[in-house]
Amino acid sequence: MPDGTHDPSQRFARTRAAHADETAEDYVEAIAQLIEHRGEARVKHLAELMGVSHVTVSRIVTRLAKEGLVTTKPRAPIDLTPAGTRMAKAARERHEIVLAFLLAAGVPKRQAEIDAEGIEHHCSKATLKAMKKTTDRLTN
Repeated sequence: MPDGTHDPSQRFARTRAAHADETAEDYVEAIAQLIEHRGEARVKHLAELMGVSHVTVSRIVTRLAKEGLVTTKPRAPIDLTPAGTRMAKAARERHEIVLAFLLAAGVPKRQAEIDAEGIEHHCSKATLKAMKKTTDRLTN
């Protein structure tokens, strides 16, 4: 530690924590999107949207249910709990801030959409606030 005040391991711990939450955030965001556009979210729809197998989706949905983010029953649509809805909304807002920032910085739309999908999980509130402020300045 150069000055003894910062623990360099904090940045790695934060990254590990972000990776742990990434899957849950991606899935609740996708479930919310499917409900909005299709009226319901089913394992089949999630598998298609996420590009994974039904088995993978079923395992993740089971985990999300244990975490209190979704409710589901066999052969029934997947619903978000209030906690899942809040998580999906927060993930969507972060995604939109990062995407707008990348577009304002001149990143081509297709690449900005790809990059925003990963970056959104790793930005602190302070970074998101700075991105939004910068985007507003660049676009107004």
